[in-house]
Amino acid sequence: MAAGPALIIQVARGGAVDRQLGIERPDTVVSGEAVVEAGPADEAGALVPSDHGEVVLSVLSPEALAREPEVVEAAEEVRDEELAPVVEAAKANPRPVILRIIRDA
Repeated sequence: MAAGPALIIQVARGGAVDRQLGIERPDTVVSGEAVVEAGPADEAGALVPSDHGEVVLSVLSPEALAREPEVVEAAEEVRDEELAPVVEAAKANPRPVILRIIRDA
């Protein structure tokens, strides 16, 4: 199990999800099980790719999956009921899991 947060949520600075998380902090963030990192955005508002690590799984956001199955790596907001199972799964990992929300939906 990782020391510190189990989940790191990376979002584009100034994007819709960054603004939403600044106003409505999910319980998992308040408890410290997850943390939010706002990173640099490109001219289109997308989170700039990281120079480190590798993508091991890329999935749709729940609202995009239901509405637009062809859209990948986008979200409108992050809700407690969506984060809780991700945090629980991440707790079983020896290292923190990074959830990168690339762009606004």
